[in-house]
Amino acid sequence: MRDNDSATDLAPVALGGLGLAGLGVLVFSLSFPTTVFALEGLDPYLIGVGRSAAATVLAVIALAAVRARPPRPRQWAGLAVVGGGVIFGFPVLTTLALDHGASSAHAAVITGLLPATTAVFAVLRGGERPSRAFWAACTAGAALVTGFAVLRGAGGITGADLLLFGALLAAAAGYAEGGRLAREMPGWRVISWALVLVAPICVPVTLWLLATTGPRWTGHALFGFGYLAAMSAYLGFFAWYEGLARAGIARASQVQLAQPLLTLLWAGILLGELIDATTALAAVGVLVCVALTQRARVRNAPAAPGRTTRGNPGGRKKRGLARHDTPTHDGKESVTSP
Repeated sequence: MRDNDSATDLAPVALGGLGLAGLGVLVFSLSFPTTVFALEGLDPYLIGVGRSAAATVLAVIALAAVRARPPRPRQWAGLAVVGGGVIFGFPVLTTLALDHGASSAHAAVITGLLPATTAVFAVLRGGERPSRAFWAACTAGAALVTGFAVLRGAGGITGADLLLFGALLAAAAGYAEGGRLAREMPGWRVISWALVLVAPICVPVTLWLLATTGPRWTGHALFGFGYLAAMSAYLGFFAWYEGLARAGIARASQVQLAQPLLTLLWAGILLGELIDATTALAAVGVLVCVALTQRARVRNAPAAPGRTTRGNPGGRKKRGLARHDTPTHDGKESVTSP
């Protein structure tokens, strides 16, 4: 299904994709509060890298259970981008930002531009031509977030803000590339193979950090790390990447507009963080800017030519619903309608 289809063309597969994307957003919205929990007893680098090492165990079990075939040689480069973006970049940088004094609410507002930034990466990756309205809304959102960061930083950008901006770029690259790959293989395999790819780095580093940082496994630390490893680093991507593939990156990323507001809610409930008027207004402002960005792109951006989709390896466009690979009992992939 093309990203620039009209709203009247929403087929059941697209609606299901939006539901899956929403489930992924719900999982990810708890990442910042649970990271704060984990920081009560664990080193930030151990949290950022160790969550991926633990998730790798789950990935290996899942891939072995279906005897999944390895990705094609041309797909490994994309998986490396996913690994660098959502397995290393975003987790490590956001954890360091929270360790350097940023609150969950503050981090949620800064990363509220993630849907728009993801759309920018998708535009660059797919060679599309966005409208002026797209770039105007994106620029307004960036200015709003920068202004919020300066206001909170007593007139300047703090180190935590720079870390969050870096995390924003890393996640956007990983999301866009993962969404593209999820058109060629099931979404859960995208994150699984990306974890396997970076395992030779994150597993030894995690073991070294466990031996040298003196972790204190308090109840909060254990819960926070466990959630990040099982949900934020792995299971959340099952739904998220599959949602991007089914509904299209532009359309599905609109669901992520709710993530900053959900994170603000969790921060207030779980951490007792005070959500003042400035933070709330900034979050709503980012929400409006990103919504305008997504509407402009969906309406005006042409479909990327020659896109390869699951069940259509030659990249030829087909009418009707997209087709999805499903594992058979012998571990091979068959093509079925969703």
